[in-house]
Amino acid sequence: MGRYTDSVCRQCRREGEKLFLKGDRCYSEKCAVERKPYPPGSTARKRRQKQSEYGLQLREKQKTRKIYGVLEKQFRNYFKKADRQQGITGTNLLVLLERRLDNIVYRLGFASSRAEARQLVNHGHFTINGRKATIPSMLVKVGDVIQVKENSKEAVKFQEIKDQAAYKTPPEWLSVDAENLTGSMLAYPIREQIDTTVNEQLIIELYSR
Repeated sequence: MGRYTDSVCRQCRREGEKLFLKGDRCYSEKCAVERKPYPPGSTARKRRQKQSEYGLQLREKQKTRKIYGVLEKQFRNYFKKADRQQGITGTNLLVLLERRLDNIVYRLGFASSRAEARQLVNHGHFTINGRKATIPSMLVKVGDVIQVKENSKEAVKFQEIKDQAAYKTPPEWLSVDAENLTGSMLAYPIREQIDTTVNEQLIIELYSR
């Protein structure tokens, strides 16, 4: 299955909560979840039916995939890698997802959404430790320096991002220099520092079936 190409606001409505897939729009009165607080489809206005245990687990996994913009096979590989690592599998999974380059660009304030960050990375606007990086799924390590390429800094888009980034506070495990459009990873995040509204235990239970 390829990338989702329909309105991303439908995904938020399907989950019944904001997934913040549209950047600033999600914080405005234009947010679809605010205007249409019911699932999309012909039976949209019917009351949400109680889900089975499996249904809850599946929806949590799908919600997490949508938040981070990860395909099914990619997500399963992340889970397998997290399961092999020492520590709590659920936390390991979220840390791996947070370490994705597109997520780091978003967390640093260099993009208004993860989807926009993924597009900017694909177009070659960023470097890691001075080397061009065009793979959104690349995992950033502690000490890595992420920077907007010099020949991209003067673009109108990045001038706007620069002005906006100055007013945004990155997570404490990242540092950012908004003036120079540069950021770095200070440490891997712990669970308490990841604000994504995900119940990772349900995902573990799903894959443990």
